[in-house]
Parts: sequence; structure tokens; C-alpha cells
Amino acid sequence: MNIQQGRPTAAPAHGGGQGSAEEDLQALFGRSTVLFASMSGPEHVVEAANPAFFQAIGGGERERTGLPIGQLMPELAEQGFTALLDEVYRTGLPYAGRSARALLGGGGRVREAFFDFSYEPRRDPDGGITGVRMLGVETTQVKQAARLAAEHRALLEQIARQAPLEEVLDGMARAIEDLSPDVIVSVLLADEDGRHLRHGAAPSLPGFYNEAIDGIATGEGVGSCGTAAHRREPVIVTDIGTDPFWDDFRDLAGRARLASCWSTPILARDGSLLGTFAMYHRTPRAPQEADLALSRVFTDTAALAVERHRAEQARLAAEAKERAARDDLAFLLRAGTALAEDLDYTQTMQRLVELASPALAPLCAVDAVDAGRVRRIAAAGPTPAHTDLLAAAPVTALDAEADVFARVLASGVTEVARRAPAGPGPWTDLAVTGYVCTPLVHRGRPFATLTLFATGDGALDGHTVALAEELARRASTAAGHARQYTQRATLARDLQAGLLLPDPPELPGAELALHYHPAGEGLDIGGDFYDAFPLPDGTWAFMLGDVCGRGAHAATTTALVRHTARAVAPLLPDPASVVHAVNRALLERPGSHGNGFVTLVYGQLRPAEGRLALELVRAGHPGPLVLDPVQGVRPLDIKGALLGISRDLSLQPHHVDLHPGQSLVLFTDGITEARDSRREQFGDARVAEALSGVAHPDRARDVLDGVITAVGAFTGDDVADDDQAVLVLTATRP
Repeated sequence: MNIQQGRPTAAPAHGGGQGSAEEDLQALFGRSTVLFASMSGPEHVVEAANPAFFQAIGGGERERTGLPIGQLMPELAEQGFTALLDEVYRTGLPYAGRSARALLGGGGRVREAFFDFSYEPRRDPDGGITGVRMLGVETTQVKQAARLAAEHRALLEQIARQAPLEEVLDGMARAIEDLSPDVIVSVLLADEDGRHLRHGAAPSLPGFYNEAIDGIATGEGVGSCGTAAHRREPVIVTDIGTDPFWDDFRDLAGRARLASCWSTPILARDGSLLGTFAMYHRTPRAPQEADLALSRVFTDTAALAVERHRAEQARLAAEAKERAARDDLAFLLRAGTALAEDLDYTQTMQRLVELASPALAPLCAVDAVDAGRVRRIAAAGPTPAHTDLLAAAPVTALDAEADVFARVLASGVTEVARRAPAGPGPWTDLAVTGYVCTPLVHRGRPFATLTLFATGDGALDGHTVALAEELARRASTAAGHARQYTQRATLARDLQAGLLLPDPPELPGAELALHYHPAGEGLDIGGDFYDAFPLPDGTWAFMLGDVCGRGAHAATTTALVRHTARAVAPLLPDPASVVHAVNRALLERPGSHGNGFVTLVYGQLRPAEGRLALELVRAGHPGPLVLDPVQGVRPLDIKGALLGISRDLSLQPHHVDLHPGQSLVLFTDGITEARDSRREQFGDARVAEALSGVAHPDRARDVLDGVITAVGAFTGDDVADDDQAVLVLTATRP
């Protein structure tokens, strides 16, 4: 038998304490009505029955008495109900069934129903069985309500665990269609502005129909859903074939075999439109109270799902925006740090384009003003070939109106276009489809442009433009500093070169090797200097000195010492007289030229018989050393005070002969006071040790390299704290 026995399950109501929700669920659950039928004889002829019984079994032609139950309801026999009647009639024992399932009707009008019922024997006054009496309650609505409550609870659980909105809406539509087989459900979702409705879920509607209504406007007379969304209230269309709301969609509905549509707006708690919930039918039909209640319950559920989805999307969007902002800031910070690492202007510009490509765009270039023209000074692309092609840009005039780079340099305003630049360039070969060109400005004046190029289908959006402008702003500061540094370093090198010998001169009977290394980054004029020049009598003068301080005052003092020595040396009889003259010049210099002291070794040399005769004067300078390939290193004990301090200058001339292969080594305190990472000084002993280890002490260049190499190995990568200068004179064989 197909009889399922058990107790009906009470379904909990979901309403969150709202009276309307409770009423909707009560309408969905319905009220049970008692069924009664009295049958007689072994044929179970229906003698009497109440209207509820006839309504339950289908009404119409079945509302008759005097017929056997098997004739009135032939479907009961194959489901076992007639056999139960026979058993009760035969045994006289009652039978009770719980939640018994029955399929009522035939052909295409079969419905599923559930009943709690009892069969009781009818007896005559003598106790004989004359028939069977049936009492029952149809529990179909209760059963469906329980299933509905279970589905509703499952949907709420999906929403609570933040299941995808598509999954929730599709599950809701299928649940309703399963509970009400004659219903077709559709959910449309409103755009943010509430002006259009988009497809949300409609598992049983044909694809062409969903595609056709996807994006319909909200407005009066735009079908059931567009009108409901516009009015913010339910719209019931019982017959699509005649309703004017469906004038523009009637053919579409006909193709989909839709005859009626009841649409309810899905509203947020603040009253804003979230979408619509629609129930379609294949035949014209007006809704019953239970239908409207079902619509309201699931419209509220859909509203909860959509609001939760929008809140989650807003949270994700906010997090994505925050991440993007953090990423932008991190990029700009890294860029700022990277741009500040190098003080070479050209390298800074190249680093700028490498930062922007490919982070902001596939191609990037910097064009700068150079001698009244616009020249490309840096470029970057995805491959070396792209980079070379972009770098080979033509030079244009600064006032060329057709050239975007010249225009931006002239206006100081960013230019954006969704096309390639109009001026000459490899735009076709590079597949350039757009650009953003922004100025680099220093002290209120544009000096270069940063240009990002889009290629192919790529586009440069407002976010990229804003990043490019901020990157250009930060690069402007770094580039301005780099330009100043480069100009200052170039000036310092030029001035320093003017204070030093361009190349060591050729001396009679001697080799001369010279070395100068400025302290720090070489931005200031150093205080160390050297010189060598011929005198009228065939002798040569040479000097190595150190001016206190750096910069312009040091340069002025250095020039004063060198030019004074060169001017007076031909007129005075000996080195001591020349140094006295230098001292007087230092004491008489203007106050604006500085007042720092000077240390100096000044000497004159002349070739003699098989030797080199030298006369030296030392004025407060580190002591000279003599390197002999056989006897090693020995210092020269020469006394002498600083120059530029006092007119009472005590000098002690010293004579020394250098034989072939012997060398005189002069150096400034930048050599002996060079420090390693532990801040320990190189010192005099290490100078002597370095000289003793020279492989070819009879070569001036090798002697010089021995000292410089030893100092470099001692200090490592540390930048020198003081200028370093070395002069080596090596006597040669005649």
C-alpha cells in the first residue's frame, strides 16, 4: 500500500516579531477542516458526506452520493485505501492513519494530498456491521507549510553564511516552484540608481525571455515588474493577453507561454528599491490570500539576501579601495625612496621611467628642455626593442604647438588623450593608443615631462592619471635636487681641474706622478693642491699643499698660493724666499677671501751629475719620505710653521739628493688620517709599509699606485672624510 503513516510536524513561523509576517505564515499554513463520509455495505456505498469531503476529493462530478467509493474514487484501490475499508468492515476493528499520502483525481488533474483519518465500523442495534464511517482532517497545507518553513530556514542559513546571492535566489525560486508546481518564479535586481532591472534568478523561464527583460527600465506600464518597481507596491496582472501593462511584452510572453504575472517590489529597510519578485502562471489567474502571503514571505527573504549581498559587496569594495590606496601609497613611497637614491640627474630620470613602466603603463618616457629644444632623455618599455624604439625620438622645438611634450612644457598642465600623439614618433610601430603627459616642475617652472603610453586595447584611467601626476610631483623634487647636484658637481670638478695640473709635466732627470681625490661626493672645491712649473734658470719648482677648509674660500686661497709662487719664484733666489712671499700674500688677503692657514711643501730641483738635487721647505705639512729600493723608507726631518698665521715665519731649508731609482714622496693628511669602518686612522706607519711593498719602486707611477691601493683597501667602501693628494718624484737614469 502507498500509505505513509506518522504524525504531522508543526512548522515554526519566521517573522522576527512582526505581525504582518505572522499573518502571512498563518495564511500559508491555513486552517484544517474536518472531513466526514458515511459508507454502507461491503461496496462502501457513500450514503452521506459533508462539503469538505467532496471539496477534498475534487468536487464537480464527484459531489454525489449513492455510489460505491471505488466507483466515485477509483484511484483509492491501487493506493490501498479500499483494502483498509474492507478490513475494517470485515473485522469490526477501527483503523487510524497519520499523514497518509493520497493522489487524488485522474488524467491531468491529479493532486497530492495528506490526511489524518480514522475508519470506524458502523453497527446496527444488534451489533452487526453495516458499513464504515470515515472522519479525517486534510493536512496538505500543514505538510506544505512544514516544507516551506524548512526551505525558508535553509535560505536564511544560506544568507547568514553569506552564500553567493545567485545561489540564494536560484534556490529560493526552485523551492517555491517545488512547493507550488503551477508557479514560475522570477527575481530581478535593481541597479544602484533604481532605474533598471537586471536578471537575478529565473530557473524555469526560457533563456530568450530572461535575456529580453534583462535591463528593462522601471516605469509606469513597463510590464508587471517595471510598474511594481516604479510604484513601490505589488502589481497583479491576471491576464497578460489583455492587460495594457504588457503591450510591449505581450508577444514575448506568448512565446514563453506566460498568461499571468504577480509582481512585488523588493524594498530595503530604508525604502530604496532592491528588485522585484514575480510569480508567473501558464493560465490567467488571480492570486488567493495564500499566494499573496507566499509572495510577501519570500519577497522579505529576497530583500534580506540582497541587502546582505550589497553590504558585503560594499565591504569588499571598501577593502579593495583601501588596499588600492595602500598599494598606491606604498608604490609612491618606494618610488620616492628609489628616486632619492641617486643624485645623478640622467640616472634619476631613467629610474623614473623604469618605475612607471610597467607599473602604470607599458611604455614611459621623459622629455626635457635642453638648449631651447625638447629632447628625450629616458625611456622604458616591455622589451629592449620597444625601449630603443621609444628612446629614438626626434628633437623638437620648444615652441612646437603640434608636439604634445612641448605643449605641456609650455602650459604646465597635464594632457590626456585616447589616441597616439599627433607629432612625429614610432606610435604605429609601438601600437600606441593613448597617453597621459604630465609636467615635472621645479620652482614653478616645467623642466621636463613624464609621459605614459597605452598600447593595444589598454586604457589609462583617471586613477592612473592621478598616480602619474603624483609620481611626477615627487620625481620633480628628486630631479631638481639631482640637477642641482649634477650642476654643482660639474662646477666643482671644473674649478678643481683649473686649480690642478691637467697632466704631469716631463721633468729633466725625473718622473712625476700625481694623485688627487676629493672628499665626500666632490661637491665642494677641495683644499689639497699640487703644482710643478719650470724656472728661467732650468730648474723646476714643485709643491704640494693643503688649505684649511673647503669650497670657495679654499679655492681662492689655493689660487693665491699657486699664482703667488709662480709669480715670485723666477724673481727670488731660493725656496725659502718663495714661501715667505706666499706667507705675506696670505696675511694680506682680503677678509672676504677667508683667513684659513695653509700647509705646504715647496721645493726646487735640478739634474746634477748622476743624481737629482732638491732643495725643500716644509711649512707645517706632513713630513716628506724618501723611498730607496735598497735601504727602504726614510723620513726627512724638516722644520717649518704653518702659513697664513704669523709674519715671523721660521723656515728650515733642506737639501737632498735623489739617485736613480730613489723617490721623494709627498702627501697630505687626507692619506694618513683616512679611516676604516672602526674609525681607525691609516697613519704614517702604514704609509711606510705600503711604500716598502711596492714591486717596482723605481717607477713613480708604481710608487703612487702602491700608496693609493693600500689606502683604498684600508678604508673599503667608506667615503673619504678629507681630500687626498700625493706627489711622487722619482730620479731617473741619465
